[in-house]
Amino acid sequence: MRSQRMQWVVVALLGLLVVASVVALLWPGAGTAPGGRGTGQIAVVTIDGPIAGGGSAEGLLGAVVGADEVVAQLQKARDDPAVRAVVIRMNTPGGSAAAAQEIGVAVQRLRDAGKPVVASIADLGASGGYWIAAMADRIVANPASLTGSIGVIMEVTHYEDLYQKLGIDVETIKSGPYKDIGSATRPLTEEERRLLQGLVNDIYQQFVDVVARGRKLSRERVLELADGRVFTGRQAKEAGLVDELGTFEDAADLAAELAGLEDYELVDYSSPGSLLDLLRWFGTSGRLGLAQGAGLVPQLVRWELFRAVPR
Repeated sequence: MRSQRMQWVVVALLGLLVVASVVALLWPGAGTAPGGRGTGQIAVVTIDGPIAGGGSAEGLLGAVVGADEVVAQLQKARDDPAVRAVVIRMNTPGGSAAAAQEIGVAVQRLRDAGKPVVASIADLGASGGYWIAAMADRIVANPASLTGSIGVIMEVTHYEDLYQKLGIDVETIKSGPYKDIGSATRPLTEEERRLLQGLVNDIYQQFVDVVARGRKLSRERVLELADGRVFTGRQAKEAGLVDELGTFEDAADLAAELAGLEDYELVDYSSPGSLLDLLRWFGTSGRLGLAQGAGLVPQLVRWELFRAVPR
């Protein structure tokens, strides 16, 4: 009898969890933080963690921010007439090049719709994260935050010596000379190294163009800063890479000012329901929680603040 009663308690708790999750996902009032009531809302979109294409995923070793979800949140803010401005709260070392570009395009479309966008850098807004920030109307950074890291990096790891010691022999059958470019079973040829350097250089030039256009700096000035180095928030302001030093509250006030709001309400667009968190944990977003923490879901070309492999 006690066992049956306990089963019903568990079922009831799961039912409440499902209901609460649905409400959190669908009810516009969920996840709001009052910053004053009045003439409009400011949407808050959070980018917390490395950026990758596809959906977000969480696991024991950390979380990956999926571009698809961030773009969807920005589109929702763009289409909601109650939202007058957007603050992107950022704490990211960067990640996939293409993913950062997709988010950047969504930011530009928000601005084209007449809704100001302010990037708020918490601890870290570097590399691909700074690409996104540079697309905003204004950037507010904490003085001790880290930002910049304007550049592109590609790494190819070689295991041929290890395979030889283990007695592993890999035979490759390919349709063309470059189909296995970057293979871990052999060194790069000079021609392959030239081709990959061309990819890196092309994405780097795209990055420089975005920063020059977004920050209204000459290309020559951006090239002086775009050597991969990181800046503190205070150094970045002196270099023209951020507009103001301040907190998230300062960024929200600035967004309200740009939107012409005297009173506003902050609406958290990044607050998922607990059921969604649970489903992500079990890998329903398309990635296993443990696997993605080990290296972001491998990308051929990626931005990163620090290299994971010691030199």
